[in-house]
Amino acid sequence: MAATAREPRRRGCEHYDRGCLLKAPCCDKLYTCRLCHDNNEDHQLDRFKVQEVQCINCEKIQCAQQSCEDCSTLFGEYYCSICHLFDKDKKQYHCENCGICRIGPKEDFFHCLKCNLCLALNLQGKHKCIENVSRQNCPICLEDIHTSRVVAQVLPCGHLLHRTCYEEMLKEGYRCPLCMHSALDMTWYWRQLDSEVAQTPMPSDYQNMTVDILCNDCNGRSTVQFHILGMKCQICDSYNTAQAGGRRISLDQQ
Repeated sequence: MAATAREPRRRGCEHYDRGCLLKAPCCDKLYTCRLCHDNNEDHQLDRFKVQEVQCINCEKIQCAQQSCEDCSTLFGEYYCSICHLFDKDKKQYHCENCGICRIGPKEDFFHCLKCNLCLALNLQGKHKCIENVSRQNCPICLEDIHTSRVVAQVLPCGHLLHRTCYEEMLKEGYRCPLCMHSALDMTWYWRQLDSEVAQTPMPSDYQNMTVDILCNDCNGRSTVQFHILGMKCQICDSYNTAQAGGRRISLDQQ
């Protein structure tokens, strides 16, 4: 029976485009990437300990490098010898402070030493720093942010969410799940609410009722007139407020 040509292996996986398989130092199994490994095993692959790869074309197992030493197959347009990341060229760069590779271009980002994260240059000096914030898990999905392939969304309060989690959150709310601060600029909506409040008078029994409120945006406290649609902070004009005391009627109206 005539021998048939071996079918070429699929290049890469759903996570990365690459021409090799990683030999996992933990179990000696071959996987396209650490994520494929972790999804199929009961342990995690340490990317930094990878020493060998297998070419998908000639199947030679060899030291981790950018192209095959036998058939010259290019394992990845981008290759990091520290992270052992092989992929298409996406302007990646290795950040020494983050300890991993980031999608660039590098000149468009800076590393915030306090947040311990690479951020877009337009956030330099314009974001609220929280020490080691990138080492916290996403408060929505509870999964890692620092090493995630999903872009991190920096909220005005300084907390981080996965961009995909942030977009889903905005379908149901507008506040940071950790501190309740507004997660985006709500100025236009607050002015709309001003108009609605003005056009919606409260019943006479409530027109002189006041309440103490705490603002989630500026953390200020103020006493305002109670309204069912919302109570506006007298310090920053936000409606992102919570009642901080009982309702009361003005003495001259009792």
